[in-house]
Amino acid sequence: MTVAHAQSDMRQGYYSGATGILASALAWFVAAGVALLASPEKAVWALLVGGVFIHPVGLLLCKLLGSRGGHEKGNPLGLLAGASTFWLIFCLPIAYLLSTRQPSLFFPAMLLIIGGRYLVFATLYGMRLYWVLGLALAGTGMVLAPLNATAFAGALAGAVVEAVFGIICLASHRQWVRSAR
Repeated sequence: MTVAHAQSDMRQGYYSGATGILASALAWFVAAGVALLASPEKAVWALLVGGVFIHPVGLLLCKLLGSRGGHEKGNPLGLLAGASTFWLIFCLPIAYLLSTRQPSLFFPAMLLIIGGRYLVFATLYGMRLYWVLGLALAGTGMVLAPLNATAFAGALAGAVVEAVFGIICLASHRQWVRSAR
């Protein structure tokens, strides 16, 4: 399997990742709402728990939109996707522990972590859009951290960036499918 074929398979199987971005945006919006209506500590947990549901919700959206919600057996990029998931999980305790010492840094830290993970997606899907998304999230985290931004501001920033890029990725996928015909 060539790299180009593997990337095409990932794009076909996961709607170019657009559904995952949109599911992630939803988790960030929920965390922003919890930060606004409850507390920063509960918002941290809202994002952590919501994050557990990003992949299943993304797969459900894939299937609703006509993608299979998976990749071909033997696609080597599936291993890269799995490795990047473990990297993300390994970073979560760092962000959480940081939040116990300085709560205002949790959401900027998560923006950096998620942004870094999206850089890997540029290789998974063969789409430069993921470089822009990853750097936009990381840059947002870098700006918010020294400002001691509120949990609401941090979560809302993540939600808006992901929602915008999710919509762009959705449109990009549809155009890619049309051009492949």
